[in-house]
Amino acid sequence: MRLTILLSLIISSLVGFSQKQKEKKNEKPKLVIGIVVDQMRYDYLTRYWDKYGEGGFKKLINGGFNCKNTNYNYMPTYTGPGHASIYTGTTPENHGIIANNWYNKVLNRGTYCTGDSNVNTIGSESLNGKMSPKNLLSTTITDELKLATNNRGKVIGMSIKDRGAILPAGHKADAAYWFDGGDVGKWISSTFYMEDLPSWVQKINEKNNPDKYLQTTWETLYPIETYTESIADDNKYEGTFNGEKAPVFPHDLPALRDSNYNYSLIKSTPYGNTILKELALAAIKEEKLGQDEFADFLTVSFSSPDYIGHQYGPMSIEMEDTYLRLDKDIEEMMTYLENNFEKNEVLIFLTADHGAVNVPQYLIDNNMPAGYFELGDFKTGLNEFLKGKYKSDSIVANVSNYQVFLNHKYIAKVGLDVISIENDIARFGLSQSGVSKVVTASGLRSTEFSDGILANAQRGFHQVRSGDVLFVLESGWIPAGYSTGTTHGSPYSYDTHVPLLWYGSGVKKGESDKYIVIPDIAATVAAILEIQTPSACTGVPIQKAIK
Repeated sequence: MRLTILLSLIISSLVGFSQKQKEKKNEKPKLVIGIVVDQMRYDYLTRYWDKYGEGGFKKLINGGFNCKNTNYNYMPTYTGPGHASIYTGTTPENHGIIANNWYNKVLNRGTYCTGDSNVNTIGSESLNGKMSPKNLLSTTITDELKLATNNRGKVIGMSIKDRGAILPAGHKADAAYWFDGGDVGKWISSTFYMEDLPSWVQKINEKNNPDKYLQTTWETLYPIETYTESIADDNKYEGTFNGEKAPVFPHDLPALRDSNYNYSLIKSTPYGNTILKELALAAIKEEKLGQDEFADFLTVSFSSPDYIGHQYGPMSIEMEDTYLRLDKDIEEMMTYLENNFEKNEVLIFLTADHGAVNVPQYLIDNNMPAGYFELGDFKTGLNEFLKGKYKSDSIVANVSNYQVFLNHKYIAKVGLDVISIENDIARFGLSQSGVSKVVTASGLRSTEFSDGILANAQRGFHQVRSGDVLFVLESGWIPAGYSTGTTHGSPYSYDTHVPLLWYGSGVKKGESDKYIVIPDIAATVAAILEIQTPSACTGVPIQKAIK
């Protein structure tokens, strides 16, 4: 009798354990959606909070986990390195995407982060599809999902920008789609992924939704006098579309198309976000994402805020209106997911690839530190300095991305000392107005910086691809040429502090002010999916956000 009872208890316990294990297994998401907003500062969440609806940003924050102190821990903070870092879980020193474009020291010419002359465009006759992830030197979390599922989990990337679609999707993606502007106005891909566009993408292209939106006028979503979080609509700090006399609402898009590269105009309006949202929802439906036992991954990068920010700046009504409209696009995505999935079936994270500085002239006019760095004058002065000391104008091969590349072949030929030249350039750089810090490649190779701006510079330094001397501008300074609007790329908080929101499967409700770095995102997704982290991952899982 006792033996029977004991066996019954053991069997019951094993059944219960098996059921708990099954429930635990079922908690893993069937679909992961990674959302990146191009040029989104953290304060856009708080500044426009009262105007957001309940179903977009607020739903992600109130129903999910808000990492309020998430930062990029390297420089330069550009689109290519940002997307690569989010999905590889590491920084440019390891994944190799050191900028959007960089000087190739071996080939003595420029390299674009996703350029690939060995593939061809799919979906149009242009050259804008000659792209692939070949320059990315680490696996991505999307690659690791493909490996973990033996290619049975689907991975699809999409963005207005090619680099915003390709780098997140990784090397093993089923597809990546980006927008071909100009006179094309279609979603395209490359032969790296496919031989023809899927029929559902072809149908979307045939609908020509971009044309529909470009036949409308961009008005503010709400009465313009309510946009009190922004400065006056007509001001000297904002750029204009070609053909406009002032940077003010309404923006007559039909009248502006011909003088603004036709379909490319939509990139610089909130409707660029809308057409991407439409593509994303179609992909979930037509590709049947999240419909089987193998997790799928959709990466969506909203690029239009970056185009709009560059033109108008962070304090503009255009920027505010863009985020209020993006909030509604995200709400539509959330509603679709709620209607078609259980909450524990979908994991969503939302972050940004970088922030942006306030327009420097606006800061100057408000008695704040800022300025414009004359790169042309810097190059001329540097060459004159080196010629005076070394009696040669062949010392420098290139200056770009706040880096000086030396002509090593010439230096070796004439028997000069590289370290001495690096140090001389560093001393010259520190004498220039607007330069805050300078560090040499020799210094970065021999010293490990644990924190601060020089540590950020080191994490952005790739020993094979980066230059020989790196310089950092003062806070608030940007390259001259941006007389209106803004840019990004610095190691300062306005460029590095970005949102990070988690929602859905495996996520706790809550928030944290703990310092988080961007590489932690891929490590956290790997922990929730219970798969390997990317090959060069330096991030750690955000334990407070995980159930």
